[in-house]
Amino acid sequence: MENWSIRAIKKEDNQAVAALIRAVFDEMEIPKTGTAYEDPYLDLMFEEYNKPQSVYYVVESEDKIVGCAGIAPLENGDPEICELQKMYFLPETRGLGIGSVMMEKCLQQARDFGFDKCYIETMPFMHAAQKLYKKSGFEYLDAPMGCTGHSSCPVWMLKDLRSNV
Repeated sequence: MENWSIRAIKKEDNQAVAALIRAVFDEMEIPKTGTAYEDPYLDLMFEEYNKPQSVYYVVESEDKIVGCAGIAPLENGDPEICELQKMYFLPETRGLGIGSVMMEKCLQQARDFGFDKCYIETMPFMHAAQKLYKKSGFEYLDAPMGCTGHSSCPVWMLKDLRSNV
């Protein structure tokens, strides 16, 4: 997969993005209750991220959406903290460095929005994701932050966006 690009989500991407996220949940057998799978706006991602200090990106290859991730303020959290949200990639995109590029794009946008820290929640068995998060400077937390509604995600991490790590 050589020809790929990252761009902001468009309204016409909603169906493909929701299908991609659901496909990854099914593939990895991620619990559907208490996770992003149940988010009421999963089919309306363009509208959900068309808000202040929010952005959602898609990875496109040959007119197909093969990955996605976004940044938004942490729900019911400190206004200086954002959350990296719904970062998912189809199997054919993994291990190619696309996740690292997407991560840096999201973190740079978070800094541009003025956030000081970035929070993420993930699943314990998502080792590749955690490896990417650690490489990007995220550190493990002992408890969740904010109120995301994702009670089934027991791994929480935070990155200081003001450091260069």
